[in-house]
Amino acid sequence: MSPLDSNTLLRVDNLVVSFRTDGSPVRAVQGISYDLAPGEVLAIVGESGSGKTVGSRAMVGLLPDTATISGSAELAGTQLIGLKGETIRRVRGERIAMIFQEPSTALDPVRTVGWQICEALLVHKKMTKQQALTRAIELLDLVGIPDPAQRVHSFPHQLSGGQKQRVMIAMAISCDPEVIIADEPTTALDVTVQASILDLLHDLKDTLGTAIILITHNMGVVADMADRVAVMYQGELVETGQVRQIFENPRHPYTKHLLGSVPYLGRPRPAGLDTVSTPVTDDVVMRVNQLCVDFPGRWGGKPTHAVDHVDLDVHSHEIVALVGESGSGKTTLARCTVGLQQVTSGIVDVLGVNIVKARGSKLRDARRRIGFVFQDPAASLNPRMTVGKCIAEPMVIHHMGTNADQVVKVNELLDAVELPRDYAQRYPHELSGGQRQRVSLARALVTSPEFVVADEPTSALDVSVQARVLEVFVRLQQSMGFACLFVTHDLAVVDMLADRIAVMHHGQLVELGTREQVLRHPQQAYTQELIAAVPLPDAAEQAKRRTIRRAARLEPPQDV
Repeated sequence: MSPLDSNTLLRVDNLVVSFRTDGSPVRAVQGISYDLAPGEVLAIVGESGSGKTVGSRAMVGLLPDTATISGSAELAGTQLIGLKGETIRRVRGERIAMIFQEPSTALDPVRTVGWQICEALLVHKKMTKQQALTRAIELLDLVGIPDPAQRVHSFPHQLSGGQKQRVMIAMAISCDPEVIIADEPTTALDVTVQASILDLLHDLKDTLGTAIILITHNMGVVADMADRVAVMYQGELVETGQVRQIFENPRHPYTKHLLGSVPYLGRPRPAGLDTVSTPVTDDVVMRVNQLCVDFPGRWGGKPTHAVDHVDLDVHSHEIVALVGESGSGKTTLARCTVGLQQVTSGIVDVLGVNIVKARGSKLRDARRRIGFVFQDPAASLNPRMTVGKCIAEPMVIHHMGTNADQVVKVNELLDAVELPRDYAQRYPHELSGGQRQRVSLARALVTSPEFVVADEPTSALDVSVQARVLEVFVRLQQSMGFACLFVTHDLAVVDMLADRIAVMHHGQLVELGTREQVLRHPQQAYTQELIAAVPLPDAAEQAKRRTIRRAARLEPPQDV
């Protein structure tokens, strides 16, 4: 292998990763090779389980002991494969940083986010504690966390999913690394914050020459960020090329399939979603009236109005999409509907039960008729239980069916979410992020609920699987007859399946209407801003948008 030249920062050559199992070894990465130049963004795309994340983790020593790695990954003259102990720890964070896919499991729940950012600065930059704290506040402000001087003292559970993801990005850029491995860095972010984060990463690479390996299933993000694209399928690198060449003239059949599956605003609904629609009835399944949820301020400060006098209902057979920025109160409202969040004031009525006042057996009976798909499947699935037991757990809790009945139901739902039946014997950590999300969906439906709350149920799914899962989701709604409150930041997904759309901003419901009304003829400026920020799978169009955004940021304020 030839030495690295000045135009190559990282060279990966014939990287192979396999995992030892009770049976034959599983080869997750099969001899991939690529180069990365300083300041370049290489997007690695492909289905869940294609080896995208495994190949990148192998370079920084973040795979379990069951992994066997061969091949080469050379960073500016340093061979990364085989580094151990303190040597690899000096590389991680200082020279290569990683933004993890699931912030809830990557952040320490008993430490403040400021402490966790300061930890890397104290280790690698030799700062004083006060200097590190000041820098942590600057970084939180840089990634768009509101009131960073206060939020630096918050614990992860006090932040929304999108805010936790931004904390992860702040940690990654804290030590000005040469390479950032961004594993789904915008998965949990709403579109307006996503645009600002992409601009931030662009500025970082332009000013510091930081190279970025972008692992994602969002082809709009690829079109916005990437210089080159590498497409992976079943552990192999099947196609690489400049971003415009990949989007405009893909060569490999899988790349063509991947691009053909991308949802975007205005695209006609897939035939499968149109043919299973069920008439919405006047029966109200879920109703909240003047709902308020306040969180107490830190050290006696002003309370945070997470949900502020919201009125909303969901009818039988209806899918209502709840959209808005990270921290707008979407998930808090959703958790109120199933009794997982204490209500300050207002009414929550689900299936004729007052959820605010229900207790004991009455609340348990109501929850049997409700399904909930959590935003972060890695945090909601029991790591000590097999996938099959995780799915069957609600049936066990509610004493539904025999063991044989539960096995049959688990197999039916694994088929429905397009996972092999033998996955029932695996554990959650043995599945990719997208596969865990499908397990979470199957678990939510195992009791045949009448009302389902889905909190970002497709956020971790690659585009080729997402369309199929959404079709399955709607078909299951048809056959099971449940109503759904669908919480998401992906407006393209909303366009595919929602009957009505509710837009939240700063805890308030600012716009409510049919899908056609809200997406095609938005009335509120905030809704218009949300729609304009949706990335398109078009490299040329995204380049124009990025130029306009940058010009708007750099334009000096006008004198009044």
